[in-house]
Amino acid sequence: MEDFTVTTRLWRWQSASGPGAWFFLTIDGEAADNIRMAALSGQWLEKRRGFGSAKVQACIGATRWSTSLFPHKQSGGWLLPVKAAVRKAEGLAEGAAVTVTVSL
Repeated sequence: MEDFTVTTRLWRWQSASGPGAWFFLTIDGEAADNIRMAALSGQWLEKRRGFGSAKVQACIGATRWSTSLFPHKQSGGWLLPVKAAVRKAEGLAEGAAVTVTVSL
């Protein structure tokens, strides 16, 4: 299993037509390139899903969960959704600098 650790800002996306919001971390730069290389080399092709997403394990602080990474065209990196239970457990708010480890 290959691990990538990055520190990035937590940001919120909200639809103009809906009340709900999603929170994400953007993984870009060298870590994104390394994740892409792992995908291209077939290390986790069996875990690839719709929209080019891939199942991963993520860890912030003491909280570990199963989730998916999604390709992000704007940054050339990956998006990691951070669910409410994780944000609450780790005391995270929009704009916070978050260190996350993603395991492929």
